Amino acid sequence: MTRTMFTSLRGIAALLMVLLTAVAASAHPHILRAGDRGEVSPEELIRDLQSVQVVFVGELHDHTGHHQAQLSIIRALKRAGQPLAIGLEMFRKDSQPALDRWVSGSYPISSFLKVYQDNWSMWSEYQKIFNYARSEKIPMVGLNIPRELSSKVARNGFAALPEPERQALGSVQCRVDPEYGEFIRRAMGGHGDHGRQYLYFCEAQLLWDTVMARNLTDFLKANPQYRVVVLAGSGHSWKFGIPRQMLEQMEVSYRVVLPEIDGRVTRQEVEAALTDYLWLDEGADGWSF
Repeated sequence: MTRTMFTSLRGIAALLMVLLTAVAASAHPHILRAGDRGEVSPEELIRDLQSVQVVFVGELHDHTGHHQAQLSIIRALKRAGQPLAIGLEMFRKDSQPALDRWVSGSYPISSFLKVYQDNWSMWSEYQKIFNYARSEKIPMVGLNIPRELSSKVARNGFAALPEPERQALGSVQCRVDPEYGEFIRRAMGGHGDHGRQYLYFCEAQLLWDTVMARNLTDFLKANPQYRVVVLAGSGHSWKFGIPRQMLEQMEVSYRVVLPEIDGRVTRQEVEAALTDYLWLDEGADGWSF
């Protein structure tokens, strides 16, 4: 084989690799519409999200690509002009004054981080979202409950909570129907049995979803002009999670956008009962629109 022929074959091989890579990429659209599993563009997604008042964007907490996709959605909806707020699983409602000071620009980061670390972790994964909210004066809304409360329920059940703690939760009830139990099992990757401890775990998740939904609807009732992007773990963001509890308390238009997660929700299994859109993992790191 001559040097010229060898060089030519190498060139053809390189071209084939480029073409194969392009074909593979085109076979995996970045965003799927759950109803028909058809591909949608980021522009189509944002146009639809602009038609509703609440947008749930799920995540794995430690996945940087998921947070980049969330920030891209927040930026795009901010440009739409309607007042925008960000609802956070990551902050308890009792830390709302700290969030307000952060957004106002009056809270030094060294002081804010102490409150942040009391609520959550992984600042490096979330800091771009928090900094953007601060720079654009986007209200951030703490939705969560004290972790020790949900931990008590997970260990011993909702009925075992002391009466003052149950009274402080108002009208919250933790009745886990079979449908919710199956949802939690799927959201957790298929784990969980049908025993009493699993029931307690489901009650804790239901309490979590219900109170976060109530804190969200309280904000919406007080601020009906706002659109809210809710950032929460993938399981809480499924339609059976916070959205279902939100609709129990208030009629409001919404969409759910979830990341593809192996063992939980994938492109082969996605359905409109779980989410409205699914973004595919290989596309999340490159989102910017």
